[in-house]
Amino acid sequence: MDNSITFKDIKKGNYSSIYHLIYQYEKLSKQEVANQLHLSLPTVTQNLVRLEKEKLIEKSGQFESSVGRRAAAYAICPQARISIGVEIQKGTVQILAIDLRGHAFQQERLAMEYSNEDGYYKEVSQAVQSLISSLDVKEEQVLGIGFAVQGLTSNDGKKITYGKILISTGLDIEVFAQYLPYPCMFLHDAKCAATTELWVRNDIGDAVYLSIGPHLGGAIIIDGQIYMGKEGHSGTIEHMTINPDGPSCYCGNKGCMETYSSVNALLEENESLDFFFQQVRSRIPSYVERWNYFLDNLAFSINNIHLVLNREFIIGGHISPYLKEEDIEILHEKVNKKTAFPNNEPFIHISRSPANGVPIGAAIPFIQSFLNEI
Repeated sequence: MDNSITFKDIKKGNYSSIYHLIYQYEKLSKQEVANQLHLSLPTVTQNLVRLEKEKLIEKSGQFESSVGRRAAAYAICPQARISIGVEIQKGTVQILAIDLRGHAFQQERLAMEYSNEDGYYKEVSQAVQSLISSLDVKEEQVLGIGFAVQGLTSNDGKKITYGKILISTGLDIEVFAQYLPYPCMFLHDAKCAATTELWVRNDIGDAVYLSIGPHLGGAIIIDGQIYMGKEGHSGTIEHMTINPDGPSCYCGNKGCMETYSSVNALLEENESLDFFFQQVRSRIPSYVERWNYFLDNLAFSINNIHLVLNREFIIGGHISPYLKEEDIEILHEKVNKKTAFPNNEPFIHISRSPANGVPIGAAIPFIQSFLNEI
């Protein structure tokens, strides 16, 4: 087999390198591109013309110059391609569009009660299409639609492989794809949140991501990638048994981490996180005691996981906007009291993801694939 590099490969490599360099920086001149990539100006010019013709980049003003002609500044066109993320919950559907930088620029939240009926899937699909139609984009600019669900999905995103909270096991992506002329895929909501975390920060190598929302979810990050495991359920810490005689979990077992470390386990009926944390910050004894009990159980689980995976922990999900550094310090203290290997080096961190990290994370894989292939 001939493994030699062809002239065509070199041309494609130059095209890709130039686009990615401009993507990396806010603006670059032709000369700066040539200098950084060690390419000739004619080669750079040829590729810039092609990228501009394909509307992937554009001239964006000029650089200041004390002598001679001012150089044109080139920048990427963020909306040259877009991706759609959809988060499906029991009573709501959130739809948003992100650009090539992963920025959400259009979104809509709808009150829609989930129902495993064709009418529901059709209505959601129509809402997605309606949002896309409101944008100034052509069909070929839409890379795909990611549906974030409270369940495990096949590695190719075609089926729900484990669904006991809302959407049933075995559901095929075709329930949505039949109404939409774009690539569609299912994604696990906790892994979507972890994907967004990876996108917004570049300092994560290996980590355990805990998504604490109404339900608990998790993701294992290895070498900057979500590790799915052989059957796609790596990181499902929510079903790790904490107490075999504990409360019943939706999975059918008792005392799972879900029953101790989810928002549903923390709050009483009809109570909101806003109200709960107002009481905690006001030092109302009964709420402080409940919060302390929650942190005790969370520390117990984190210690067990940390003994197996000696990596950083990131706490995200609905609870993360309410967390303060003092909560994390208390959590560290509780873990150090339980572990065989106490360490003063902090390893638990609050998520930096935006509040809508789940639907953004559902859309990011299509953007990432495009960037990898260009």
